Formats: sequence, C-alpha cells, structure tokens
Amino acid sequence: MDNQYVAGWGTLALINAGLAQGKNRTGLNWFLLSLALGPLATFILLLVKKR
Repeated sequence: MDNQYVAGWGTLALINAGLAQGKNRTGLNWFLLSLALGPLATFILLLVKKR
C-alpha cells in the first residue's frame, strides 16, 4: 500500500475527530469510523447537527 495513501487516510480520520468534537460528539468513535469509511464519514459528519 502506498505510504501517501495511508498518511492521507489517517490525516482525514484526525480531521474528522476534530470536527466531531466541535459538534459535541465523541472524537474517538468518529476517528475509528473514519478509518473504516474515510471520506464517506466526513460527508456524514458534515450533515449531522450539533448537539
């Protein structure tokens, strides 16, 4: 697997965790979800409302 691909996917997961915490959601859960779903998790996170 290409190292740039892995680094990009991991960076996206960290960004999603930060976005989740900004919406009062669990950052760790969204980090793990982002590792599995990648950009789809970002899209879902952008659609959910802040608690």
